[in-house]
Amino acid sequence: MAQDRLPHRPQRAAPCAAGRRTRRGRGPVRRAPPPAARRARLGHPVVWLCDPVHGNTYTSATGHKVRHVDTVAAEIRGFFDAVRSVGGRPGGVHLEATSAAVTECVGGPAGVTEEDVPLRYETACDPRLNGAQTAELIAPVAELCAAE
Repeated sequence: MAQDRLPHRPQRAAPCAAGRRTRRGRGPVRRAPPPAARRARLGHPVVWLCDPVHGNTYTSATGHKVRHVDTVAAEIRGFFDAVRSVGGRPGGVHLEATSAAVTECVGGPAGVTEEDVPLRYETACDPRLNGAQTAELIAPVAELCAAE
């Protein structure tokens, strides 16, 4: 389904919500809310989910696929602003994370640098936030949710 289209309203008695996940990147998420957000006022409940890790992946100087914690945080804040700007309610944030002390994402409390990435790069697919980086991102999410 195209990012700017919502599914037709289900023809059943029980309420149903359509889920929409954003993967826009730090810059695009702030420029304009997804067109579907403006159309969500059609009486159909929509659960807006932010997937800030996928739109912010790049290849480091070491050749590893990485993400920067600050960029992920910026997209999360932008997501909340964009969805609220059209009267929507942010419904969740998807993060790829592990409690292990990996060095697959740059930044965060331990100050992981691009040079540190090969030290504990254990993923076979997508880079994950380590426990400290995840905690750093979750605290502002809780504050943004409380501001509702």
